[in-house]
Amino acid sequence: MTAAVLDLNADLAEGFGAWSMGDDAALLEVVTTANVACGGHAGDPSTMRAACRAAVAHGVALTAHVAYPDLQGFGRRFLDIAPDELTDLVIAQVGALSAIARAEGTSVRGVKPHGALYNALAHHPAQAAAVVRALVELGGELPLVAAPGAVVAGLAEEAGVAVVLEGFADRAYLPDGTLVPRTQPGAVLADEDAVLAQALSIAAERRVRAADGSLLDLPVRTLCLHGDTPGAVALARAVRDRLTAAGVRLEAAL
Repeated sequence: MTAAVLDLNADLAEGFGAWSMGDDAALLEVVTTANVACGGHAGDPSTMRAACRAAVAHGVALTAHVAYPDLQGFGRRFLDIAPDELTDLVIAQVGALSAIARAEGTSVRGVKPHGALYNALAHHPAQAAAVVRALVELGGELPLVAAPGAVVAGLAEEAGVAVVLEGFADRAYLPDGTLVPRTQPGAVLADEDAVLAQALSIAAERRVRAADGSLLDLPVRTLCLHGDTPGAVALARAVRDRLTAAGVRLEAAL
């Protein structure tokens, strides 16, 4: 098997007030990058600060997990937001997390859109341009995490913004390289063997088998492990163990 280098990322701070989703402490023992919710789909100042503090303690890199302003829908509903407004929302969310990270002695090292926004940026030119504009106006130094072939990836590169391509260990793919919508059966892989096989294929071969059985090239540098599904932490640990056993070197991409 060809030696490979891969980043493992997971979404953290997905709570609000007394409500919390996922086991951040356990995931930080597994991943190399933490995507911290910063007020759009989840997250408040205290949850954000706790996540930053914990990430520092574990030596884990931070990205701003920006999203539509949709706490009720957990950011998984498309919102037809005007481009200027979306630019401002991204700047505000990244800015808030950056300030909190600085207070904890660290910094935000990239931006990863969440949920419906992430999906929209694959094919929605206006919203993609709005997000790229936000990154440029923030100084152009924060890389963007995006799916291979996404419209936003091309626009970011044209604007001089670095792009880190991402794959998913526990999501099914369509033949065109996009994710199977969560509204369809089988969108989220629940079988451990299937998740481990997909993670290893992405890491070692940079390919993934689509839902119809075809093989897709997936030239990614980071692999997402979701933390909001039952048994997610144990599955994340199993993925890490399988990859390291196969000689894959795990380190942050940002």
